[in-house]
Amino acid sequence: MSRGDTRAVRAGRRTVEIQRPGKVLFPGGGGAEEYTKGDLADYYRSVASYLLPHLRGRPLMLERYPDGLNGERFMQKNTPDHYPDWITRAEVPKEGGTVTHVVCDDTATLLYLADQACLTLHRWLSRVDRAGGPDHPDRLVFDLDPPGDDFSAVRTAAGRLRELLDELGLPAAPMTTGSRGLHLVVPLDGRHDFDDVREFARDVAEFAVAQDPDRLTTAARKEDRGERLYLDVQRNAYAQTAVAPYTVRARPGAPVAVPLAWEQLDDTGLDARRWTVADAVDQARTEPWKGLPARGHGLGPARRRLADMRS
Repeated sequence: MSRGDTRAVRAGRRTVEIQRPGKVLFPGGGGAEEYTKGDLADYYRSVASYLLPHLRGRPLMLERYPDGLNGERFMQKNTPDHYPDWITRAEVPKEGGTVTHVVCDDTATLLYLADQACLTLHRWLSRVDRAGGPDHPDRLVFDLDPPGDDFSAVRTAAGRLRELLDELGLPAAPMTTGSRGLHLVVPLDGRHDFDDVREFARDVAEFAVAQDPDRLTTAARKEDRGERLYLDVQRNAYAQTAVAPYTVRARPGAPVAVPLAWEQLDDTGLDARRWTVADAVDQARTEPWKGLPARGHGLGPARRRLADMRS
């Protein structure tokens, strides 16, 4: 239902108003399609049933562009006082105090964030609604970051890292980032704190680099990487975030971070921006991660296997 420059969208028991739905957030041109705030809201509504399981219980950092891609960017952690009371919040410790993040538990919240011109949802790797709390992640992420737009190098590295993780007994799932690279997401059981998880991720990455030092690196400084692909494990830390599956990226054409089935990485035409708000829901309907175990793994057995491989 529309009223003047406002569109009312029903989401469960709530109605969310999208202000100025015709406002352009993604300008067209240069081969990129134009998309409006209304288009953003429509996309998030269409993909909500696939996206929300990846968001529930997780503090979010919101990447907002109130004036569109050509305007100022805001990286928002704290929840403004004017946000509706029905939006879930999570107060978590930080150095010198606390910060209260938005937690997106339902479609109405997702639509409200779209109305706030939140393009990208960056999620914590831990949940505040689980026994371990925000200090204990239930996801481990390897971020495969190429030096340029050569996605073939990303596909190759992902396959090799998958083989290593299989040897360690850790199932992983690939996801395009909607930017340049790929994330490999490993479900965990939430028993280990961030320090333990990051140390393990670093050990795995360094072992992978040792097997292919000409193509892979863990060097954090760009000038030290050369033309090698960067295996980034820095997201595996308290208060760090990773882009959520099915979130829109702040780039021309509104590309989307999309989960993949492993066989899709065999497609030589694949790249990190393959899907946009126009068709990402079609990929979501294929349920590419349906083979991923519902319960995450502990790191104890994997640590022992890695130690044996390194000896």
